Amino acid sequence: MNTEEIEVRGYIHHSLPTLRDFAAVIFRHWKLMVFVSVLILLATIATGVWSPRYEARMKILVQSRRTDAVVSSSSLAPVQFNGNTVTEEDLNSEVELLSGNDLLRKVAVASGLAKGMSVRLGENEAISEAARELSRNLRVEAVRKTHVISVRYRSRNPQLASAVLTALAAAYIEKHTEVHRPSGEFSFFDQEAGRFREGLELAQQKLTAFSQERKVVSAQAERDAALLKANDFDSRAREAQAMAADTESRIRTLQDQLNSAQPRITTSIRSADNPQLMGQLKSTLLTLQLKRTELLTKYAPDYPLVKEVERQIADTVSSIETEERNPIRDETTDRNPGYQTITDELTKARAELSGLKARESAARAIAVQYQEAARLRDEDSMVQQDLIRDAKTQEEGYLLYVRKSEEAGISDALDRRGIVNVAIAEQPQVPTAPERSPLISVMLTVLLVCTGSITTAFVVDAMDPTFRTPDELATYLEVPVLAALPKSKV
Repeated sequence: MNTEEIEVRGYIHHSLPTLRDFAAVIFRHWKLMVFVSVLILLATIATGVWSPRYEARMKILVQSRRTDAVVSSSSLAPVQFNGNTVTEEDLNSEVELLSGNDLLRKVAVASGLAKGMSVRLGENEAISEAARELSRNLRVEAVRKTHVISVRYRSRNPQLASAVLTALAAAYIEKHTEVHRPSGEFSFFDQEAGRFREGLELAQQKLTAFSQERKVVSAQAERDAALLKANDFDSRAREAQAMAADTESRIRTLQDQLNSAQPRITTSIRSADNPQLMGQLKSTLLTLQLKRTELLTKYAPDYPLVKEVERQIADTVSSIETEERNPIRDETTDRNPGYQTITDELTKARAELSGLKARESAARAIAVQYQEAARLRDEDSMVQQDLIRDAKTQEEGYLLYVRKSEEAGISDALDRRGIVNVAIAEQPQVPTAPERSPLISVMLTVLLVCTGSITTAFVVDAMDPTFRTPDELATYLEVPVLAALPKSKV
């Protein structure tokens, strides 16, 4: 037998499998394929591939951000804008911020995802599990060559999908504001404003109590008024002192003039003889002469009686001569008007001097009182100025932090409205159509079942060590098979 006869009568190895081989494998393992198909179908049903899934979408626009206002003690801090461009790093930062675990936990609580799991799990476990499920179904991507971030969430409940993205948007804006703005700025300014308001009320109470206790309204003004009054009365005292010195000098002058002046002056003088006296003297003289003559007739000239008569005659003659030399002088005097004027002026000057000294003493006493009052008001002024300064400081601080609080509130309001550097360009809506149609799901399931079952059959068949056909034996032995007997004849 030659080679050609062997090849003709024998089974020759074929290098490629034929359709018959594929069909043989399928027929040999059709039970296994049915079993695997049922398992895949049940697994598909269990995983919910056939149930419709809804996808809610949201888009966030990242803009050129506004520069944060510098926190300072200045009352003027305008909001500034810059021309920064949005970089890829900015977009990636916002994407990471949207995918953060703390943000997802907040959204899980706010949207109600964790509420359904809390029945079989604890609160913290339910929140963590809900955040993980949210992370699996959430897709956050930065759209290329744009400043837009696309956010998608899949769920079997369309209302839940929209609610999750709505809660995510609110939590993201809050988180973005918290991250990009100074932490607790508004609360800090509000707290400081309250502290300064309390300090202002306390300072005003102290100032009012001090004014009522010291009975003073404006200590500085009252001190200045007291000083003016003290200077005025001091000037009056000095003026009274100068006038008193001038009056004393005038009194001394008047006293000298009074000492040199006569109280009375002669107004008229009359000189005349006394005829009666002269007549009596002459009559007496004549009588004595007659008597001497008579005595001389009787007696000698040295007779004592004659001597006596002669002596009387001599006295009488002497009296007549004296009377003739000193006639009667009649002088009339009156009060000296100059003396009276000087006296009146002196009395007036002395009274005026007494009044000036009393005025000087009273003015000096009042000036001392006003000086003491000014000194006390000066002390009160320092205390009151300290209280006023404290109240003014508290008021300035209160007004400053009120303005800062208002500015921070405005900034927070602007941030919440998306004016910082992000804005919700596309609000999430409740999806009305499922992500894919049921027909596509059925087709994919059928494809998966067919692929899985056929693949399983071929894998099991390939792992089977028995030879079922002459081709398998020829392939394994690498020699042609000359004859094959049916299984029933073995």
